[in-house]
Amino acid sequence: QVQLVESGGGMVQPGGSLTLSCAASGFTFDGHVMAWFRQAPGKERVFVAELNWNGADTDYADSVKGRFTISRNNDKKMVYLQMNRLKPEDTAVYFCARRRAIGQYDFWGQGTQVTVSS
Repeated sequence: QVQLVESGGGMVQPGGSLTLSCAASGFTFDGHVMAWFRQAPGKERVFVAELNWNGADTDYADSVKGRFTISRNNDKKMVYLQMNRLKPEDTAVYFCARRRAIGQYDFWGQGTQVTVSS
């Protein structure tokens, strides 16, 4: 069965960095666009970034452009989110997702908490 397992969350001070990882299994990994979403307390889940099968085509939410970088390793079936210059407003649970079609995501991980606070 399809599984997505995130890791790498934690607490960091403003201006700091974190790298999130997502381990995928149970499907043809390099056949899918993969994405990251986040959900802040009391708010809806929102899109953060995604990339195509070979990583050549990426898309980012305006709020993270220039600070976050999404990447993947198809051999390891891993997706990463490098987060730099973190801000308190980046505090959220971050989810890895598999894209089924444009704007449609069919499998999600359990999420990993990122807290940016001094």
